Amino acid sequence: MLVAVIVLCILVFILIVYIAFIQKQLRSINKQLDKRLSENTRQPLTIDLFSKTINQLAININRCLKLEEKQRLESIREQKQFKELISNISHDLRTPLTAIKGYQQLLEKETLSNTQLEKLHTAQKYTDELGDLIEHFFEYSYLITARVEPSLEKINLTNLAIDCVLSYIGIFEEKNISVHIQETPPIYVLGDKNMLTRVIENLLNNCAKHSLGDIDIKIESKSKARITFINPVNPDININVDKLFHRFYTGDSTRNKSTGLGLSIVEFLVEQMNGDVGAYLDKNKIAIFFEVPLFI
Repeated sequence: MLVAVIVLCILVFILIVYIAFIQKQLRSINKQLDKRLSENTRQPLTIDLFSKTINQLAININRCLKLEEKQRLESIREQKQFKELISNISHDLRTPLTAIKGYQQLLEKETLSNTQLEKLHTAQKYTDELGDLIEHFFEYSYLITARVEPSLEKINLTNLAIDCVLSYIGIFEEKNISVHIQETPPIYVLGDKNMLTRVIENLLNNCAKHSLGDIDIKIESKSKARITFINPVNPDININVDKLFHRFYTGDSTRNKSTGLGLSIVEFLVEQMNGDVGAYLDKNKIAIFFEVPLFI
């Protein structure tokens, strides 16, 4: 009986030691995985335990890590190839488009009948729309593949919005549209100046294309800073505000001059700055807004 107890104690001791070794190795695996994540290293896992199960676990983890690294490198290579492709296509499209515009300008200097001049102006209008489409397409393609990190800093959003509006005054005057900005104290946000400028310009451009009257701009400070662009629209147009920021959504055939990419770019850039976008309809007016974090 005593011998059996002694043997049992020895077995229990061996089991405890074995479990301790396994726990030590598992802690080592966790520590190595944490190091890979925190230091962004590519070091494979190493073990020094005689357990076949733990050995196989480490082997499988290393296989997964190796496959992940291979996929990461392939993704980087594909992104680089895609950027080069976008750049080449952009050049190939811009070159003939520039030539077309040049010949149109030469034709405009010729003696043309009213009918010919009207057709030329129609061709110029569609040429400009094609140019805008190309620019939006390549800007959006670049943004979603380049993964540009925002350079966050303290920005006076009120002043930036006013400066952008002033740069668009000429465009609005041509369309007999007035812009009313609600007076507000300076609101400071944590954002990227270039991204914010692009967001505001895209929304102003959207208003210039689709507004049927004067534009109201509200700049507010709530839990976040918010800028809202409000303009009248045709009440007969069926606009789905839930899809307004989707790529290529144009809402209605009456908006066929737009690609829908401008608002998709707005959403993408705002999200890069930890902000939000939204829209709502109020009778015959549409309000489109974006929010970015306040500078605290």
